[in-house]
Amino acid sequence: MAAGGALLYAASPPRALWWLAPLSFTLLALGICGRRARCGFALGMLFGSAYLLPLLKWLYDFLGAEFGVWPWIGVVAVESLFFGLAGAGIARVSALPGSPVWMAALVVGSEALRSRVPFGGFPWGRIGFTQTGGAFLPLAAFGGAALVAFAVALVGFGLAALLLHLRWRSPAWRGLAVMTVLPVAAGAASIPLVSTGSADRTINVAIVQGNAPDSGLGLMGKAAQMRADHIAEAERLVEDVRARRLPKPDLVILPESSNTFDSVREDAQLDRIADELGVPLVVGGSASDETGVPSNRMIRWEPGVGPTDEYAKQQLVPFSEFIPLRTIAGAVTPFVENFPRDMEPGDRAGVFEMSAARLGLATCYEVAYDHVLGDAVRGGAQLLAVPTNNAWFGRTAMTYQQLAMSSLRAVEHGRAVVVAATTGVSALVLPDGSVTRTTRQFTAERLVVQAPIRSGTTLATRLGSAPEWVLVALGGAAVLFGSRRRP
Repeated sequence: MAAGGALLYAASPPRALWWLAPLSFTLLALGICGRRARCGFALGMLFGSAYLLPLLKWLYDFLGAEFGVWPWIGVVAVESLFFGLAGAGIARVSALPGSPVWMAALVVGSEALRSRVPFGGFPWGRIGFTQTGGAFLPLAAFGGAALVAFAVALVGFGLAALLLHLRWRSPAWRGLAVMTVLPVAAGAASIPLVSTGSADRTINVAIVQGNAPDSGLGLMGKAAQMRADHIAEAERLVEDVRARRLPKPDLVILPESSNTFDSVREDAQLDRIADELGVPLVVGGSASDETGVPSNRMIRWEPGVGPTDEYAKQQLVPFSEFIPLRTIAGAVTPFVENFPRDMEPGDRAGVFEMSAARLGLATCYEVAYDHVLGDAVRGGAQLLAVPTNNAWFGRTAMTYQQLAMSSLRAVEHGRAVVVAATTGVSALVLPDGSVTRTTRQFTAERLVVQAPIRSGTTLATRLGSAPEWVLVALGGAAVLFGSRRRP
């Protein structure tokens, strides 16, 4: 089981080994099929731990010097429980006819659960996020991350069933062979449907990556420096546009945490930059309301007007932007003393109506959640943006894991995604999921990218969470039926 989890980790960004992911589920099934649920739970946990322990090592790189391995180990242990539940279910349904279908549905069910609980869930490391550039990624346009995960797991479990039980040329063998090949063929056949063509038009979007110290926890207390660095880089953008070294943008995006705002929302430097460029800015930063309650916001800053619209991050990071179990959380997070008040989450989709386009927003960690950008596109967004602050995590794989999420969202909704990061990697992701115009990590850079604008919607956008819930229901029904057949 550890080998299967390690194989799934090997399929994850920044590596482009997407084809290893189905094979990891083949190993999982070979170990669990025919066993009791209790054994399946233990083996599923082992699989999950072997996957998540190296995947989330950036948590240790971030917190390790002061807090040791326990926050990292704790997150892995909790999240591995959901893999254990999937393993128990797989053991229950492994003897049913068509078992690979029910087993793959249970994988989707475990991901659905861990994306919601505890503390708002932790969808990092979902199976679909391993598929950047792969044959399964186009399926996101039809059923989102859930359908991609289902297809990956179905191929792996189908291969395991072929190896375990069936004789060559039997009708059941042929049926399983079709079941195994069909998801790959469907993904490949869908590639033309998620091409980069058919854009309504294109606009120029400027990304300002101002950089930050590579100091991990030392970044606390450096908000003024972060602001100064991003203002300076934005001013260099103004100079480049004035000198025609860069084309004039239609809008400018400064990332999460690139500024701080009090309740008045006044900033003469942002006013000047917007006025000189003559285009709106979208600026990220911590902000407080009149009562001092903090939030993580993106603010639309119009030339000649100033702040006109705001989006508050909906999915806050537990033990960072809000502190569950605050009385004991000091053992696992440095933010208890530095942030005595929890941030206030937003309650609406982030869509900024601007002259150039309707911009949909997901701030940093939110891109892992299905509903955030889905609600934005259903609310009319023609272009998506993921402003993010990855400076805390140094030169780890975290930023590439997050970039892969933007790739899936681009395909899922048929939209270009502009990733604006404080320290990289900033990028333009095209609607087919391909990543272009990337920056380097821990450099100050400014880009002007040509982003396609689209108004049509994919089937995945229209269906929302329905495919996921259908698959969850299938898996649950199979477990109930399997439990009646086995002691």
